[in-house]
Amino acid sequence: MLSGPVIITVAFLYLCVLFAIAYYGDKRADQGRSLIANPSIYALSIAVYCTSWTFYGSVGRAASTGVDFLPIYLGPTLTFIAGWFVIRKIIRISKVNRTTSIADFIASRYGKSFQLGGLVTVIAVVGILPAGHGILCRAVHGRVRNPVRNPPHRRERAA
Repeated sequence: MLSGPVIITVAFLYLCVLFAIAYYGDKRADQGRSLIANPSIYALSIAVYCTSWTFYGSVGRAASTGVDFLPIYLGPTLTFIAGWFVIRKIIRISKVNRTTSIADFIASRYGKSFQLGGLVTVIAVVGILPAGHGILCRAVHGRVRNPVRNPPHRRERAA
């Protein structure tokens, strides 16, 4: 049985590991040996998107509305197949203008407007917070609630 303090301790240790990985990545970037240029890192980031993030969204959606969950997987699939031409152009423009974020990219297309870059950043943050926070809360709530309130030794066994 998992108790509340055990779950909190494990979650804290997990966060410490994530921060250690981020620190290691920053140190390598400062030395000129960035991990981001590694194709394996890109593949792993896409794997995270197509597994954990979509799991909590698509399973519930498939259970309640049927095939409406398909766009969650069709988007990345079509991007891999047909999006390379658009991405290649975006990369070329980004290298010429030395942009590193969506806000920089859009602002550079309109005369390097500082105000537009700030507006794009605010819109992106406000747009992503509800979805990301909702998925995260649902995942954490579901994982913490079940082991603590309904431990295996208390569950009724099916006959």
